[in-house]
Amino acid sequence: MSISSEKDLEALRKIGQIVACCLQFMQSKLEPGMTTAELDAIGGQFLAAHGARSAPKLTYNFPGHTCISVNEEAAHGIPGAKILQAGDLVNIDVSAELNGYFADTGGSAIIPPESKLHLQICATAKRALERAMLEARAGAKINRIGHAIETEAKAHGFTVIENIGSHGVGRALHEEPGFIAGYYDKNDKRTLRENQVITIEPFISSGAREVFETGDGWTLATHPGVFTAQYEHTLVITKGKPLIMTLPA
Repeated sequence: MSISSEKDLEALRKIGQIVACCLQFMQSKLEPGMTTAELDAIGGQFLAAHGARSAPKLTYNFPGHTCISVNEEAAHGIPGAKILQAGDLVNIDVSAELNGYFADTGGSAIIPPESKLHLQICATAKRALERAMLEARAGAKINRIGHAIETEAKAHGFTVIENIGSHGVGRALHEEPGFIAGYYDKNDKRTLRENQVITIEPFISSGAREVFETGDGWTLATHPGVFTAQYEHTLVITKGKPLIMTLPA
């Protein structure tokens, strides 16, 4: 979508704060011995308490309120009976709708003790997001986002997952512009427009360039022992720095 009024901006910021606070709250509850279904229930209760509806459930009938991906799982993990363990790398993706507006956020967290590899992947993914957001301004080529992400990943010896990426958002969970690559695509000639709403979500891996479906119809993973970290914001494009919608209140 494109923001056309102050009403649009405030509505988007409101749902953005809800999903950001939900993510933060879920991460604070991570502990060994809990199941991903129990963690998801915490997120579902948080969204409901704020009048919001799970976007993946609403849009795709996803079997959970949030996506929870553990270790070699990179995205779209289904909450269930999996028991979280000390040392796990856990990605939580929270997207929701309120009054017809959608926002999307996500983040990876490590259940202590943290391994050096997990810490490095997470730090690189965070920096990749920051660098990519600096490229996201009106008139800039969309492929500058992927260039920034890929450059940061390579600088630290990591790879980018190439078959999942960022996207438009706002009045639906996925909108135009469609797929925004996390790597430099020289053939992508699209440019960003002022007031456009997008996500940026780098997927940084310890060696994989693609994820594959695990057979449950949703979960995307790498091979065992290969890990991925992801961080995501919903943004409104301006002539300068983008406005971040998914910040905790």
